[in-house]
Amino acid sequence: MRLSRYFLPVLKETPAEAQIVSHRLMLRAGMIKQASAGIYSWLPLGYKVLRRIEQIVHEEQVRAGHIPMLMPTLQSAELWRESGRYEDYGEEMLRIKDRHGRDMLYGPTNEELITDIFRAHVSSYKDLPLTLYHIQWKFRDEIRPRFGVMRGREFLMKDGYNFDIDKEAALHAYNRHLVSYLRTYERMGLQAIPMRADSGPIGGDDTHEFLVLAETGESEVFYDSQITDLRFGEREVDYDSVEECRAVLEEFTSRYARTDETHDETVFHEQVPEDRRRSARGIEVGQIFYFGTKYSDAMGAVVVNDKGERMPVHMGSHGIGVSRLLGAIIEASHDDKGIIWPEGVTPFHAGIVNLKQGDAAADTACEGLYNALVVKGLDPLYDDRSERAGAKFATMDLIGLPWRITVGPRGLEKGVVELTSRRTGESEELAPETAVDRLVQIYAGHL
Repeated sequence: MRLSRYFLPVLKETPAEAQIVSHRLMLRAGMIKQASAGIYSWLPLGYKVLRRIEQIVHEEQVRAGHIPMLMPTLQSAELWRESGRYEDYGEEMLRIKDRHGRDMLYGPTNEELITDIFRAHVSSYKDLPLTLYHIQWKFRDEIRPRFGVMRGREFLMKDGYNFDIDKEAALHAYNRHLVSYLRTYERMGLQAIPMRADSGPIGGDDTHEFLVLAETGESEVFYDSQITDLRFGEREVDYDSVEECRAVLEEFTSRYARTDETHDETVFHEQVPEDRRRSARGIEVGQIFYFGTKYSDAMGAVVVNDKGERMPVHMGSHGIGVSRLLGAIIEASHDDKGIIWPEGVTPFHAGIVNLKQGDAAADTACEGLYNALVVKGLDPLYDDRSERAGAKFATMDLIGLPWRITVGPRGLEKGVVELTSRRTGESEELAPETAVDRLVQIYAGHL
């Protein structure tokens, strides 16, 4: 993409309403625009990152054997009355009536709807296990929406639902989701720590939240510092193996890590040596639940087992805040100049800065670099505007592309361009074709 043809409404000043780093930088980088309290339009740059995050979530869900689908944003209140949650959910639920006076709601989650789909089409244990998921917009009428996409009213979320014959099988689904989430977050450059949490209105006794440590987190968390040394890395796990998935769960949850809702000071002091006790703030970016037969009992989701007996299925739900993740990544990866995108989610793989637009040699070199990167499957952003160099550098730093290629007449006289890392600030002079090859190597694991 050529920047002269792109829609990137960057701001020089920080809007007064932005209270945290991610909100400030998303507004300044022209990624979002507020439509109303807690509701945002996603402008091209923000939308591009959102789709990259969504794609990683899809890929890891499919890798784990989960099946994508799509459910509507509007749901019938009757289903929620069946489960008993329509009145219990509270004022966060946006309740509306259609033109015929029927009670409807804008879905904050989808347990009822997915259970209705299941009970209509599945009746035998032979169809289990089954995990369905979708990525869809949700609405929760927060009393005080703030912090941009971190606590908005409308948000994009992946929610998945497993159906299993018994508790043992459902807990394997729980463990399988934990593994897939660890992979998902690390691909985005995040360390998200699974912490014992409260189930809230979803219900159930088994639940972990995934939290990214950040000063602006809404949750207070308590943990053993050893947990921050854990990495999932490039290991391969057989998602059908109960033992392998359970081993990962035990590795990442055996050390103390809890949100303030479930924190137990006595247990904390008993289990964790004083020099490893930590408290901090955390941003929730996902949660997994096992809630047994809570919804299948209430809504008649049963299967016939191998003995001919009708049994309620065991269920769990598993959510990732896709739009919220974008804000969390910025909170975890920025400096005083702007955003620093990890390679896995960057909107463009590299920025090309032409120091002397209109110079024949510089223009030709930039066009050559741009075309070479595209041919290699990369997505560059070429700043071809007639702006001073300082303004171009400031824009690139603000929007946070991981790599920048700077092209100028002096370097071209020596046959080189400058490749700069946004994260470290280190630069290297390379021949143009070598710079392209270097970027291809860097992104080999991200395409």
